[in-house]
Amino acid sequence: MKQLLAILAATTALAGAAQAQEIKEFNIGILGGENAQDRMTGHECFRVKVEEALGVPVKLFTPADYDGVIQGLVGGTLDFGWLGASAYAKTYLTDPEAVEVRLTKQNVDGTTGYYAFGFARADSGITSMEQAKGKTFAFADPNSTSGYLVPAAELQGQLGDLNQYFSEVKFSGGHEQSIVGVANGDFDAGVSWADGLGDWEDGFNSGAFRKAADAGLVDMNDLVMIWQSSLIPEGPVVVRKALPAEVKDKVIQIVADLHETDKDCAYNVAAGEAKDFVPVTHDAYLGIIEARKLQEASN
Repeated sequence: MKQLLAILAATTALAGAAQAQEIKEFNIGILGGENAQDRMTGHECFRVKVEEALGVPVKLFTPADYDGVIQGLVGGTLDFGWLGASAYAKTYLTDPEAVEVRLTKQNVDGTTGYYAFGFARADSGITSMEQAKGKTFAFADPNSTSGYLVPAAELQGQLGDLNQYFSEVKFSGGHEQSIVGVANGDFDAGVSWADGLGDWEDGFNSGAFRKAADAGLVDMNDLVMIWQSSLIPEGPVVVRKALPAEVKDKVIQIVADLHETDKDCAYNVAAGEAKDFVPVTHDAYLGIIEARKLQEASN
């Protein structure tokens, strides 16, 4: 009888542990970069797939800025996100145990990086960063890798104090806002991101320019490239570390298979043409983490 009671107690404990591991909902955070409705619409196909796989309600969240997603992952109110490298660095530096790095986007040529591109209106007469001196310049968001961290560091190395070099340096709020802002004449020049593959006139194969062009927000022929950064490591797809392993694995498998199972959905999630989502580790972002530390120490 004692043995039977012990078995029953162990079984009850295991059942309790399993129940504790269950989730009641799953929340996906989408970084800024385009307007909230477009982010929701573009990721709806992915939300449905995750909801079907997990059997619980799945919600999309589109905070106004990058920090909203970062704080959601750190605070446990968000469970999943595709972060830029700098946003991941801040997440990790805030709480190293908040998320797990699992996947990153692979371009059509097999690479896993992208670039920041400086740009201006084609009719502005600005064709280089030197000609943008004394003009208004737009970065995207303080937590953006290609919209601030990397281009700000590289441009400062090339041009000196950017607040002195440009007449005014502004944060537009996101990549879409920078692109549309330059196109509309709100800023003289700015930076945004792309894989650098394909044609400028199309907004390249993937990235913020491609999303803006596809949405009909800009005609890329109205814009001109004036600068290109060094290669930036593509940001990671992350899941909240505290989630049950089965939940994490199911969601990550959906992302990993997306280009094979639903090309249209993959196009939306990957911000344009891409080859796949492939495994990546924390070590790929050590350089960005160090750059982020230096930036925060200097502020």
